[in-house]
Amino acid sequence: MTNEKTETTKKATSRKKKTYTAQFKLERAIEILRSNSNVSEIARKYDLGANLLYLWRDHLIERGSKIFETAPDHAVNELKTKVARLEQMVGKKEVELSLLKNFSNFYSSRSTPS
Repeated sequence: MTNEKTETTKKATSRKKKTYTAQFKLERAIEILRSNSNVSEIARKYDLGANLLYLWRDHLIERGSKIFETAPDHAVNELKTKVARLEQMVGKKEVELSLLKNFSNFYSSRSTPS
């Protein structure tokens, strides 16, 4: 009896986590969205957990719009980020330049005898 428990424990701890391809996940998530059957039926059909299927469905819904993004969209977003960063740098340089002008005017007015 003790030996059986030990073997069962070893089997349970030595199980490898199943991995699924992105295509498989996509197909199952779409199947959930399209089918009239409930998630439990689909889970039994493919020997999966219902929670896992819900997770894949939610990922598809959340990230699905990225499928339709094009390279120009990505490039535009990168350029907008770069422009914003450059505008911040220009603003800092303007402040620095203004401070230097003020210091220069202050010291030049002090060094000229009245």
